[in-house]
Amino acid sequence: MITCMITITREEFEGLVADAIDAIPADLGALMENVAVMIDDTSPPGRLWGLYEGIPLTKRGNFYSGAMPDRITVYMAAICRSCETRAEIVDLVRKVVIHEVGHHFGIGDERLKELGWA
Repeated sequence: MITCMITITREEFEGLVADAIDAIPADLGALMENVAVMIDDTSPPGRLWGLYEGIPLTKRGNFYSGAMPDRITVYMAAICRSCETRAEIVDLVRKVVIHEVGHHFGIGDERLKELGWA
C-alpha cells in the first residue's frame, strides 16, 4: 500500500490503470500491438510517472517479427506522491496512460504537449 496524502492499494491503482486503458477509443485500442502495461509500485527517484520502452508502431518494419513486447510502465509511488486527492490520482493515471500509449503510436513529447497530454 502506498501512503501519501491519501492511501490507495495496488489493487485500486491497477483498477485505475485498467479504467484508463479501457477509456481509449476502441478503434485505437484495437491497433495496439505487442505492448504490455506494467505497474511499478516503488518508482525510480524523481517525478517520472510513466515510461514507454519499445519500438513505436510507426517505426516497425519487417524486422519487427518476433520482437519482445513493448512495455508501458506506470509508476505508482511517483504518481501518488504527486497527488493530494484520489481524484488527482485518477486524472494523473489517465494522463500518464494516454501519454505513454501516444508514444506507442509514435507521437513524440512535443506533439503530446500540444495535445495537452504531457
